[in-house]
Amino acid sequence: MSTTSSAAERPATRYLHRVAEDFEQLGERLARSGDADPFGAVARLAAERVPAARAASITTLRDGRFTTAASSDDIGRRADAIQYDVGSGPCLDAIVERTIYQPKELGADERWPEFGRRVVAELGLHSMLSFRMTVDSADVIAGLNLYAEAPDAFDEHDVAEGLLLTTYAAQAVATARMVARAENLERALASNRDIGTAIGVLVAQHRLTREQAFDLLRIASQNTNRKLHDVALDVIDTGTVDVAPHARA
Repeated sequence: MSTTSSAAERPATRYLHRVAEDFEQLGERLARSGDADPFGAVARLAAERVPAARAASITTLRDGRFTTAASSDDIGRRADAIQYDVGSGPCLDAIVERTIYQPKELGADERWPEFGRRVVAELGLHSMLSFRMTVDSADVIAGLNLYAEAPDAFDEHDVAEGLLLTTYAAQAVATARMVARAENLERALASNRDIGTAIGVLVAQHRLTREQAFDLLRIASQNTNRKLHDVALDVIDTGTVDVAPHARA
């Protein structure tokens, strides 16, 4: 490799190392926060790490409805609410169009005229940064919003910082959901084992088929308005099941 080529690559290498180190430090900072809600932690940290930001918020889209999952303060929530109310704004478009928006003067931006007019008049916010958050989950679509009082408040460094924050938030949310799914699966397996044990008890004690035993568990669950798993635990303890109707007075 030529000396010229090596010299050209060194700045790029240093830049990549710096980005990776910043991302690692961001993760460590969020981990130390002890916040169980990754969206809330990221929104607060975004407001800290981007000095120009008056507020930071995270919007989610579920079942065609936009909501604010977290905000650094009430200003962010109110600004988000204006977007939802008028059905238009940088964050909504960033989420839907999978891009970044950086309006420099909201009051004069023709893309979102009603939102811009209201957010300036009601909250004194003049510029924004909005990012789509790529979460590896079909049911989670989100975006990070940074709001500023000054026009053209955000620079390239703020854009880079926002990208790091959205990347980490997406990773944290995906990880949390994977853990939740694993815990739910573990609980489901344990519940199924107990139901299977209860069926075995009824088969052995009362000379039933497995299908009959399972039907009795379901009848008892319906009659007592209790979960099937709870009924199964009683069967394991008592060896029988109460299927008598219980009328309510």
